[in-house]
Amino acid sequence: MKSIQVGLLGIGTVGGGVFNVLQRNQEEILRRAGRGIEITMVADLDTARAQAVVGSSVQVVADARAVIANPEIDIVVELIGGYGIARQLVMEAIEAGKHVVTANKALLAVHGTEIFAAAHRKGVMVAFEAAVAGGIPIIKSLREGLTANRIEWIAGIINGTTNFILSEMRDKGLDFEVVLKEAQRLGYAEADPTFDIEGVDAAHKAALMSAIAFGIPVQFDKAYVEGITQLAAQDIKYAEKLGYRIKLLGITKKTAKGIELRVHPCLVPVKRLIANVEGAMNAVMVHGDAVGTTMYYGKGAGSEPTASAVIADLVDITRLHTSDPLHRVPHLAFQPDAMSDTPVLAMGDVVTSYYLRLKVADQAGVLAKVTGILAEAGISIDAMLQREADEVGGEGSTQTDLIILTHDCVEAKMNAALAQMQALPTVLAPITRIRKEELA
Repeated sequence: MKSIQVGLLGIGTVGGGVFNVLQRNQEEILRRAGRGIEITMVADLDTARAQAVVGSSVQVVADARAVIANPEIDIVVELIGGYGIARQLVMEAIEAGKHVVTANKALLAVHGTEIFAAAHRKGVMVAFEAAVAGGIPIIKSLREGLTANRIEWIAGIINGTTNFILSEMRDKGLDFEVVLKEAQRLGYAEADPTFDIEGVDAAHKAALMSAIAFGIPVQFDKAYVEGITQLAAQDIKYAEKLGYRIKLLGITKKTAKGIELRVHPCLVPVKRLIANVEGAMNAVMVHGDAVGTTMYYGKGAGSEPTASAVIADLVDITRLHTSDPLHRVPHLAFQPDAMSDTPVLAMGDVVTSYYLRLKVADQAGVLAKVTGILAEAGISIDAMLQREADEVGGEGSTQTDLIILTHDCVEAKMNAALAQMQALPTVLAPITRIRKEELA
């Protein structure tokens, strides 16, 4: 049987990995897919460098549309990234009747609904395992392996840069800015790390997982997004004393009122496996009603881990290439006419628990005023830690840190209580608030 012919749009770090792994494991992949998979055409603006990567047997062009226009190409792999030209090329490939594989989480998070609808109309597949958590097969697990379950919640460390930074802050007791510079020096963080450190990258991925888990449209614009730039080394130390670690989590959860979709730092109990995921590694916890809690761990980025996911998608498409489109696994796991309109909740409607750190004057009555405000708001306290003034500011200090862990409450109530506490003359600095997730 003739090999499936693949065209790559972009052959940078991931594209080079795809080419190399496909070449190296060609025999194994053929045995699994049932027919060969060959990259026969590559588009890249740096044609000389691209040709050096793929050799003389592969056609290299500067114009990506030449790949899409080639009638011999069965699958187009988009590895350009971004929202602009990548969206145009993916839509043109679909219109041309090509299957598409992409690692572009930003594109799918923002334009996924449009792209999947176009693919459904044309009877082609858009596969995107590499778009979430690199080499971890979380998309396949959600779409197929857990299909018998009602998914109740997902919580994931889905950005390796931020996990590396938080791990280093905890290990070395350093502040965020110092560790960020080190992460950039080591290549874990980009020169412009905004998408990572502000939580946007994780939110792209969380929006995709939420759509697959709950059968809703991809709604990145409804996600609550908060990064790690305001985290201080002292909060990581205090969390540790209380039996928690701080992780940037992408969380999506189904509740009676709607779907939670949020990315922010969380205190997670040290006894949870996910709290012990260190460095640039990723991990995703999924809780289903039948299976209980499962966890998926591995490398979330890098040339060959991401290539592993891209090639898995190529194999899937190769197996299903000639099948009736109606018998394929739907892009978002649920049949297109069975998608839900369950709303995504505003952050003010989310129920969770909190870590609060208040820098307060070391004088009588301060604690009573703070706890009184929480009591009036109906927010109960789970645990409290009060540091001696000398420990916080040195001998003779008149300031101290008050650390409070709360039980669950609605975020809007907490926001109102925080505003009242912040207005107290004895509260001497902006209050630090970090959400807490037990993940039980």
